[in-house]
Amino acid sequence: MAVVDSVANRDDAVLVIIDVQEGLATVMQHRERLLRQTALLVESAAIVGVPVLITRQYPKGLGDLCPELELVLASAQTDSASIHRVDKLAFDCFGEPEFVRALELTGRAQLVIAGMESHICVCQTALAALRRSHDVHVVQDACCSRDERSSDSAFSRMARAGAVVTTAESVAYELVGQAGSPEFKRLLAAVKRG
Repeated sequence: MAVVDSVANRDDAVLVIIDVQEGLATVMQHRERLLRQTALLVESAAIVGVPVLITRQYPKGLGDLCPELELVLASAQTDSASIHRVDKLAFDCFGEPEFVRALELTGRAQLVIAGMESHICVCQTALAALRRSHDVHVVQDACCSRDERSSDSAFSRMARAGAVVTTAESVAYELVGQAGSPEFKRLLAAVKRG
């Protein structure tokens, strides 16, 4: 189970971005906020070398990742963070063997989770990660659902189960850790772009 009130740790974190796909995004509340905050998470991961796992749910029906996210990922790919993409049918990412393998290869135990939909794939993945003794941080402002009540219920459920419910800016500053460094200057630029 997660360590309550733990902070994002650049040496143990993996950024997991779940199903930020155009077919889903068109019907989401808070789509623009999710894309902006997910971009901040990706940029922060790239700054400090945190690996990124990205999933697509049934891409034949729900399409590719949102183009705005692809642009951020393209610039992050040139940085020090590794990016691994996984297509899936299971709602819970741990139901996809390729996701499990990719996560194991990172050797990291802390999951920073963002994506769609909060009450389905995000929640099921967070709960599965907690059952596997991962430290789980769910980034509330980088998640969304079609219905806000479903999303709110999911965040409460995940927090009760032991996940840290946090924000993208909190995670970004926790990963960088201190002011006065080149990493901090890059983070400030990313925050200002948001």
